[in-house]
Amino acid sequence: MEKYDVAILGGGPGGYVAAIRAAQLGLKTVIIDKDRLGGICLNWGCIPTKALLRNAEVLHLVKNAKKYGIEIPEYTVRFDRTVKRSRQVAERLSKGVEYLMKKNRITHRIGVGVLKSATELLIDNNGAVESVVAEKIIIATGGRPKTFPGLEMDGKQVIGAKEAMVLEEPPERLVIIGAGAIGVEFAYFFNEFGSQVHLIEMLPQILPQEDEEVSKTLTRSFIKSGIKIHTGTKVRQIEKLGTTIKVHTESGDETKIIDGNLALVAVGITGNIENIGLEKVGVNTANGSIAINDLCQTNIPNIYAIGDVTGPPWLAHVASAQGHVAAEHAAGHTPQPVDYENIPFCTYCQPQVASVGLTEKAARERGHEVKVGKFNFMANGKALAAGDNTGFVKIVFDSQYGEILGCRIIGPEATELIAELCIAKVLESTWQDLALTVHAHPTLSEAIMEAAMDAFGSAVHQ
Repeated sequence: MEKYDVAILGGGPGGYVAAIRAAQLGLKTVIIDKDRLGGICLNWGCIPTKALLRNAEVLHLVKNAKKYGIEIPEYTVRFDRTVKRSRQVAERLSKGVEYLMKKNRITHRIGVGVLKSATELLIDNNGAVESVVAEKIIIATGGRPKTFPGLEMDGKQVIGAKEAMVLEEPPERLVIIGAGAIGVEFAYFFNEFGSQVHLIEMLPQILPQEDEEVSKTLTRSFIKSGIKIHTGTKVRQIEKLGTTIKVHTESGDETKIIDGNLALVAVGITGNIENIGLEKVGVNTANGSIAINDLCQTNIPNIYAIGDVTGPPWLAHVASAQGHVAAEHAAGHTPQPVDYENIPFCTYCQPQVASVGLTEKAARERGHEVKVGKFNFMANGKALAAGDNTGFVKIVFDSQYGEILGCRIIGPEATELIAELCIAKVLESTWQDLALTVHAHPTLSEAIMEAAMDAFGSAVHQ
């Protein structure tokens, strides 16, 4: 029976980061995973989908090259190569994580891990069972797609994101159920590759957690590109008919059937809390997730939990941040807890969407008197030069102190630009700090400076 200082169950962006940090701090570490290291994010989520989306962006550029004075009268789209490149990117990064385990002298055990006690794990690798003992255990078992009655996935006609990433060809007609980040990213991707896409959302807007103005801007862009959007619409049933499907929907008193070849269900995530021994050991759960404190400890102090298994926000960078906290606390340090008020949210469709902190509506509901600054990319020189000027930067400030409360960006490179606001918010910067920081010209980031100026009536270029 091998003994370790810390055992980590799950090798995703939370688990492998926790393992590396623990090893850096001198802890004898083992990581346990039944699949390839990197978890859903690296193998079937964040990374391969961004590779697919990049191909869609290149295709869009080719189709619209004429506006740049470049004629491409004929071109061939090889969808199989698009998928192949995505898988190659994921494969390369997974091997990179394996290398990092060896570099940091972390033991990697393949198999399904189950808690036998607060300090012991049983690992089943296709019937071969071994036991490991550790003073501290970090649970990082991740999540899986959520489903509801009538929306059960069969992997063929009703699919999830994993199946969508490896289709042999784009479906002629695709119905996507759920318009969060996953849903809108796939809507953009498949629409660009020629599918007729219907995007269904039960709530009043796509990207339901985003600012209403952002959602409206994205909706207009999607409709212009040919995507059919159905908001305030519930799916009652998916009827499978050989090679086609019928999606039965309800919107108010109106019922409608949407025909398609495939349905992609993207209605959320639920934690993998089953069959890992939580009940036997007495780890508390709530609403399908493991309950944790600010230091990622469960109710059993030597057992930690991180990532999707702990509930929203279901984001890889949150899992990694929690991994740092759990590993450092397990090593006897006093880490700073994750600041969940300063988590960036990014959606990689085109136009891109990124946000941090409070929306204007949420800030007012919390009792803040606010000033809001906005700058449109159509007035930004770099965006105009690049031929991509849809969207805006919108920053919410406390009117009394000028403190940054939140920011929404929709437009070119929004997912990169948001980092400036995250840093500014962590440092408790004010509108003046943003407005008086000299930004290079011409850059997209100037829109942030101009939005800050606009909030307090000193915008120059609009």
